[in-house]
Amino acid sequence: MTDGRGADTTVEPLEGLRPPDEGPQQRERITRKKLPLWDRIKFLLLFAVAWLCLVWAAMADNPILPFQDALRNQLTDGKGITLMVLAGVEVLRQLHYLISEHASWYHRLWTHGIFGGVERTSHRVFSDWTRFRLIRIFKWLVFIAVVALILGSVLDTSPALALFQVPALLWSAAPMFLQVIFILFIAVGQFAAIFWFLSRGGVDVYYPDDVKTRFADVWGQDHVLERVRENIVYLERPEAIEAKGGYVPGGILLWGPPGTGKTLMAEAVAGETGKPYVFVDPGAFINMFFGVGVLKVKGLFRKLRKLALRYGGVIVFFDEADSLGNRGALAQGGQGGFPRGMTPAPAPFDNHGCNGMSYLSQGSQLDLTRSAMMYGGGMGGGGGMGTLEALLTELSGLKKPRGFINRHVRRALGMRPKPPPKYRILVMMATNLPEALDEALLRPGRIDRIYKVGYPSKAGRVRTYEGYLEKVKHELTPEQVDKLATITPYATGATIKDMVNEALITAIRNGRDTIGWGDIIKAKQLKELGPAENVEYIERERHAVAVHEACHAVVAYRSRHHMEIDIATIEKGSGYLGMVASIPPEDQFTTWRSHYEADIYVSLASLAGERMFFDGDSSSGVSGDLESATAVATNMEGVWGMGSTVSSYAYSSRLGTGTPSGPPKGSEELSARRALADRIEDNLGEMLERTAAILKENRREVLALAHALETHKTLAGEDVIAVLEGRPGPLVDGTVYADETFISQLEGYHRAAQRAHREHAGLSTPLPGSSPPVLVAAATEFDKWRRPSNGSGETDG
Repeated sequence: MTDGRGADTTVEPLEGLRPPDEGPQQRERITRKKLPLWDRIKFLLLFAVAWLCLVWAAMADNPILPFQDALRNQLTDGKGITLMVLAGVEVLRQLHYLISEHASWYHRLWTHGIFGGVERTSHRVFSDWTRFRLIRIFKWLVFIAVVALILGSVLDTSPALALFQVPALLWSAAPMFLQVIFILFIAVGQFAAIFWFLSRGGVDVYYPDDVKTRFADVWGQDHVLERVRENIVYLERPEAIEAKGGYVPGGILLWGPPGTGKTLMAEAVAGETGKPYVFVDPGAFINMFFGVGVLKVKGLFRKLRKLALRYGGVIVFFDEADSLGNRGALAQGGQGGFPRGMTPAPAPFDNHGCNGMSYLSQGSQLDLTRSAMMYGGGMGGGGGMGTLEALLTELSGLKKPRGFINRHVRRALGMRPKPPPKYRILVMMATNLPEALDEALLRPGRIDRIYKVGYPSKAGRVRTYEGYLEKVKHELTPEQVDKLATITPYATGATIKDMVNEALITAIRNGRDTIGWGDIIKAKQLKELGPAENVEYIERERHAVAVHEACHAVVAYRSRHHMEIDIATIEKGSGYLGMVASIPPEDQFTTWRSHYEADIYVSLASLAGERMFFDGDSSSGVSGDLESATAVATNMEGVWGMGSTVSSYAYSSRLGTGTPSGPPKGSEELSARRALADRIEDNLGEMLERTAAILKENRREVLALAHALETHKTLAGEDVIAVLEGRPGPLVDGTVYADETFISQLEGYHRAAQRAHREHAGLSTPLPGSSPPVLVAAATEFDKWRRPSNGSGETDG
């Protein structure tokens, strides 16, 4: 329809959202766009020039032939007739275009009626893959027919016979042809071969029957799995969202600690959908020569498009996506500061609390982020020059028209290129370092959804343990599985699977095929602590280590109420003489000042205890404890706002106030560092005094627990509590330590050990009650596994 001035009018744009990389939707014209004069006459001019060439060739063959006779001869000659037919077709085409430019009903008839009907019918009858194959065959047939017509006209024979004469023509031109090919092969072939071979590998294709993993095999990540299921619905039934004006999300990033199930989740997506699964190796795009990575990216997406057409969709998974690299830390981010969907804050802001950056204006966020990157960030590495850029182009270029004929021939004929079919490609990526990814890779349209696959909750750990224990024979009760999930607070799916497997190996080593509680505890200890060294302490050193660890345990029991003792041991390991480990009884996501203070008390217990029980002497084994206490106290005073000042020394030091390390650069910096050090020392001194007071009030508990450790070497957390409270425990009867007479014997033994330590002599007094009362029924079981494990704890340096 036109307005009063004859100008074309347009319809309203189609409703619905489009993917971010497609740009605004084009308005549909009701008439054809008017062709420029050159586009209207260029092919007619070409045919006219060809006609004159034929006339000139006829006059060259017969010099006495007049021009008028040569023109008349071409009207009856086969080549001349062919040109006239082609010119007539071109005239009809231009008439068709001319009518479409002025008559809206005629344009609508062809675009929506004839051509549109053919398109709709073909979509109903054939799949995208079949249509692709048929169109390719049709294009080749048209090309062969045109070549046959031209050859038939040139050779003065029928088109069919002309095709059979092509081999003879090529053979006659073979010497020159082979020379050209040989030169090109020598010059270019060697480089092409090198790049071709280097671009192979790194991409594995698994077809639907090859992937057996399902969602039922993924445990402990239900909140992420539920979101991923949505992408499967849209991949299998895209009309569910497209018919309502939306678009199908085409990219998912899974980020989180190692072993949490990111790769397994991608395999489950492929298994549930029944689509091909393409696995891209992390090192696939790291190459020796520039340009090879680009070829791999192009080849990968060419393969993905074919698989998507053939199977109706495909899943491609980039493992360890941070290997793709980025283009520089300072180039990342806009006003937001961090990539959307995740806040892997730089070190100065990573305080495990609330998102403090969200309270700042966008400009302040950007300034702080860039400042942090200047001190902690740098240029990104990755897959080589151009590889990341090629990947970005392919991820956002899937909607571009493809094919030489579609893009060039149709445009040369004045026709708009057909858009490609909608390739159902679900791009999934996994990384442990999301901050290393280029933000352009994470924008909507490339990666539409970003999910954190973190450590499983307790309920998730219970389900994971149950899933892996179902695959083997075991005799663990539901209560024991729940306890196991509690004492492994940061266990991932990979570590749980490995622990169950190690427990099975332990059971088989002992001649059993059923996993028991002792087997799983020994496996936990072995995986978290490593194998114990089979060494024996001399008596006085054994007693000193036992007192050292008993002080840790007693102060932990009296002051650290947010955690439970998991294990206490004096068995020497690869990196410790003994240890007391504690675990949180429930999942905790915040840490308070009182928690950090209790941690410092437990760390300082070794120094305070050794000074108290050995007349002011102390060992080098407290060095690791002092380092931990100082680190926590420093962060409390200078970073976490738990000291006497409000400002963050960690950040102000980067602005020029000074840094905790390196030589001072001025008097102001020196004063600031001394003031911070003085405050930290004062705080630690006060806490050491409080710790000493706790140990003084609990002297008999320290000696009792030290005796139990010397006797059994390793105690579970429940037995430690039983000893401290003087009651029966699961494996150790602590009632003996409520006897004042036995405590007096322990005091005497300690004085003997103290004297032996001071004189560097042997310990003549035997250990009191070398076989204290134990629960007889539990003694045999205790000897089977002895050492449980640690979650987090204090070790002797």
